[in-house]
This record gives sequence, C-alpha cells and structure tokens, in this order.
Amino acid sequence: MKQRLAQLIAQTDLEVTDQQVEQLVGYVALLHKWNKAYNLTSVRDPQDMLVKHIMDSIVVSTHLDGERFIDVGTGPGLPGIPLAIMNPDKDFTLLDSLGKRIRFIRQVIHELGIENVTPVQSRVEEFQPEVGFDAVLSRAFASMNDMVSWCHHLPNTNGCFMALKGQFNQQEVVELPEWCSVTEVKSLQVPELEGERHLVILTAKD
Repeated sequence: MKQRLAQLIAQTDLEVTDQQVEQLVGYVALLHKWNKAYNLTSVRDPQDMLVKHIMDSIVVSTHLDGERFIDVGTGPGLPGIPLAIMNPDKDFTLLDSLGKRIRFIRQVIHELGIENVTPVQSRVEEFQPEVGFDAVLSRAFASMNDMVSWCHHLPNTNGCFMALKGQFNQQEVVELPEWCSVTEVKSLQVPELEGERHLVILTAKD
C-alpha cells in the first residue's frame, strides 16, 4: 500500500514525508478494519480508498490558507484526517452528528498519533465555536446552498467556505443566498480518479 500511495503522490506536485505516508496508509488500514462493523464508507477496497479518499482529500492541501479549519459532515474523517496529516502545523476540527464516526476518528488520532485534530459530535447548526475558522471545508453537502446556509456562523471575518465537488454546477451558484458568492473555482487533478473534481471557494459579500 505504501508503494502504491507513493506512486499516486508522484503524479502530483505534493511533497509528502515518509511519516506522512505511514500515517495515511495507517488511516486506510483502520478505515478498512472498522468499515466491516460500522459501515463508515461505501468504498470497500483499500486500494480504491487510496484514490477516492486519500488522494481526493490531499490534493486540496496546497489550497489551504490560514491556521484553523473545520470539516463539516466529516463522516469517517474526510477530507479532515488526510489534510491534518499533510498539515501538522494547522488545526482541524472534525464535526459529525453520528457517534460511531466520531468514535472512529478518536481511535484514528490515538493510534496514529495525530495531535492537530479535535473531533466534535454535534449537528452543525448547534455547534457554536468560541472562535471562527479560517475556512469551512466539506465534501458531504448535497448543495453549496445547504453548506453555506447551515455553516454561515462558522467562518471568521475573513474566513471562507471550501466545497469539494465533482462537476461544477452553475445552477448551484444561482441558488446561493444573496450574502454569499463564489470567488474561485479550482479544477483538481486526482491521479487515477474517474470524473471531474473541483474545489469551489465561497465568501460572504462585504
């Protein structure tokens, strides 16, 4: 698995240390193990997880500006765990309403020695952070409108929303609330992943 992950990373501009490769592969191993009992992801094959979960998450790494991030609807920790491994100098809050997912994330950070992740079990609309975040990340929301509407209280004054999407849907932009606009759309290249991937950055209008 390590060799396979190294081959995938070699097809990108990402710089990844041996320790980070160990942790990323360790995460996949734990996800595969827990998945049998807890049904955390529909992706069953660890080799597929390397592409669809690990690479699909870490390609966003170079686009993270700031120190504090929240991954909303993180599920089993995606994209939050891979991004936290890639960015040990940044802090990640991983939010999900399901206890089994948060228990899994706690186990991951314990076993892999990840120190920059805070798991939180809560519904997003009920979570009130003491300090706002530099960016709100998610690849779980059905629409960007849902994402910004439910998470509008989470970014700080200069913070943004970062939605990981497949195809970029212009209709979703039309449906956004008045106060929010798309400031950037980045096309992401994920090695060996079929279909398009985009990172859509949204900010509140002044």
